[in-house]
Amino acid sequence: MSRLNEKYNKEIKKTLVSEFGVKNVMAIPKLTKININVGIGDSLKNKELKDSLIRDFTAIAGQKLAEKQAKLSVATFGIREGMVVGLAATLRGERMYDFFDKFVNIVLPRLRDFRGVKRTSFDRFGSYTVGLTDHTVFPEIDITKAANPHGMEITFVTNAGSIEKGTRLLELMGMPFIKN
Repeated sequence: MSRLNEKYNKEIKKTLVSEFGVKNVMAIPKLTKININVGIGDSLKNKELKDSLIRDFTAIAGQKLAEKQAKLSVATFGIREGMVVGLAATLRGERMYDFFDKFVNIVLPRLRDFRGVKRTSFDRFGSYTVGLTDHTVFPEIDITKAANPHGMEITFVTNAGSIEKGTRLLELMGMPFIKN
């Protein structure tokens, strides 16, 4: 069991119950999954670059990413229906907690001029989305062998139900938000 998962089960639950007055144990806010999305973009036509991106992001996620296909043809972008335009993975359970721990403690401090993540990226249900412009900040990526720096979107999905509860949950789990 990951260190973060153990920590969540003990300290964070007690704090959330006391702060929000939760009476039902099943209503305690928790992280349910992490979605990782990558747009392939320019590497559509270059098979080596596409394979390199798939290898890099598979190492980051710890599992194979699913290829997402275009649903419509868009002639101005050179995209035909059925072409692979993105990669996606959903992390749950132990793998999710390990990824969260790595993201907060290793990846975010490696970002240039990092002072914290914005509090404005929550949806109305308490899930948080953060975008990275460079995937080479992950420790699994060897910069000499990696594809060109590529962006990605990471969504931390919670069952919090509100922005306030989602923010507090991620704060307690260690997400470094910008101080107001």
